[in-house]
Order: sequence, then C-alpha cells, then structure tokens
Amino acid sequence: MGTMNFSIPDDLKNRFNEVFKDKNKSAIVAQLMERAVEAEERRRRDRCFEERLHAIRAANTRLHSDDDINAAREELRR
Repeated sequence: MGTMNFSIPDDLKNRFNEVFKDKNKSAIVAQLMERAVEAEERRRRDRCFEERLHAIRAANTRLHSDDDINAAREELRR
C-alpha cells in the first residue's frame, strides 16, 4: 500500500479529524479518492464520447430537404 502526503488548510484538517475521530481516516480518504477518480474517468469518457459524436455529426453534412423528411415520416407511419 502506498503513502501520499497532501497539504490542506488547517481548519479542514481539524474538522475532518473531529468528524471522523473514531473512524479509520485512511480508509475514508481512500474511499473519497476512489470516488473522485471514478468521477474524473467518467467525465473523460463522456468528453471523448461527445467529441466523437461531434466529429460524426460534422462528417455527416448531407442536409435533407423538407420533402425528404416528410417522406420519411410518412413511411414510418405506415
């Protein structure tokens, strides 16, 4: 298991120690870090997906006329 050192404001450190005085603080920090990593990974996947989606949309520049759209709607209604 690794060790990490962080500098945090004293008031936050004191509040954390008070709130979690009878808990395994290392486990709590590890859980919070895991959540933060998962959230960032999710944001990155979403951003990658959005970029790919924009690229696909940009590549599909063929515009459809109103007649094309209306014909497709009629076809779907049948």
